[in-house]
Amino acid sequence: MSALVVSNLLLWLAVIVLAALVFALARQIGVLHERVAPAGALLLRGGPKVGEPAPAWSGVDLFGRPLRVGGASDDGRGTLLLFVAPGCPVCGSLLPVARRLAAEERARLRVVFASDGEPEAQRRFVAQHGLDAFPYVVDAELGLAHGVGRLPHAVLIDAAGVIRAKGLVNSREHLESLLEAHARGVASIQELVASSREPAARAGEGGA
Repeated sequence: MSALVVSNLLLWLAVIVLAALVFALARQIGVLHERVAPAGALLLRGGPKVGEPAPAWSGVDLFGRPLRVGGASDDGRGTLLLFVAPGCPVCGSLLPVARRLAAEERARLRVVFASDGEPEAQRRFVAQHGLDAFPYVVDAELGLAHGVGRLPHAVLIDAAGVIRAKGLVNSREHLESLLEAHARGVASIQELVASSREPAARAGEGGA
């Protein structure tokens, strides 16, 4: 009888300890969740800065259609300029996301793809990923003007021709972070997170 009582006590003790551990773990996960910054496009140095006019480019795209990038928009829409390349595997996985975003945001945003290299390879790339309906620039000068060094790289230009956000992107979350940064008036989501943490850090220093 005494052995049964002891075993029950030990069992309840184990349950209480496990419950305390679960509570502590849940609390720690919540703290980590608050500290982890939301993922956004990675803003790199190089090229015109956010808030500066986008380099003006005009000519014809891969299919001979007249196109102008930069400067004031004729239809009041902004431009999402997405630099890609046939040899970039991340670019290929991002293109379906870019097409869906273009369809959802077409009332206020046009998507323009840009690349450089052999035109025939570019045409195969466009056909493979169903980009025929989109403006598609093949001109190394446009990438140089924007300081593009790594792909895929996106630049968000407003209707006035001003760069509002830019950076490396490899997911829908990254693309949408450019729109979110523009809406909040910051260069990147990382800048928004950093600015929101400064008051808390100052308060902590004052309390110390």
